[in-house]
Amino acid sequence: MHHNFLFDLDQTLLDFHASERTALGIVLAENGLPFSDEIYRAFRDYNSSLWLELEKGTITRTELFTDRFRELFRMCGTDPVGRDLLKINDDFIRTMSVNGVLMDGALELAEKVKYGIPDARIFIASNGATLNAKGRIASTGLDRYIDGIFVSEDLGVTKPSAAFFDACLDKIGEPKETCIMIGDSLTSDMLGAKNALMASVWFMPSGDVEEAVREYDIDYCASSFGELYEILKDWAANRD
Repeated sequence: MHHNFLFDLDQTLLDFHASERTALGIVLAENGLPFSDEIYRAFRDYNSSLWLELEKGTITRTELFTDRFRELFRMCGTDPVGRDLLKINDDFIRTMSVNGVLMDGALELAEKVKYGIPDARIFIASNGATLNAKGRIASTGLDRYIDGIFVSEDLGVTKPSAAFFDACLDKIGEPKETCIMIGDSLTSDMLGAKNALMASVWFMPSGDVEEAVREYDIDYCASSFGELYEILKDWAANRD
């Protein structure tokens, strides 16, 4: 058996917001629209609210992709009628996919986990678009340490559904006791691990940490990559 580390991608290993901001500026310029920090922040907040709705199952992926750009055009003072919003969304995803940005220290962490912990395997467990995830992973060099990439678009289910983790486990081919989920999101990563009865590490915790740990049955918290590595190393050693 291996020690299987399931990492969330965005704001855990990759800086999603940096890639998102770059891609949004390019796509708006291509469509003759203005771009500013205010527009980006408004888009980011609205987009985040849509992803929460997708996690709850109240909207579809297609609705998310079209709604976020329909609202963006309105933010820019432009009527979205007649615009091919799905094509614009595809352009946005393709642009993000070649503009991956690592969280500071993420590449070093992946190398240490991969080669410093016996029988370690690293998997990505992410909601989102497959092209976006795989492209950004490859563009940063993170792919050299990754044993598998599980993205909700491919699996047909999203975190925090237990079905998402069941699909991951089918591909991993080992029991959940050999796995630990690492991520920054309470509603996606930590709730997903709880639903799947899987060990978890909440990375970069904030707010009422004690209450969150109780509510989501979180096993560990880490505030830095150094602390995270020690937690993962000890977790693996205690399983042997």
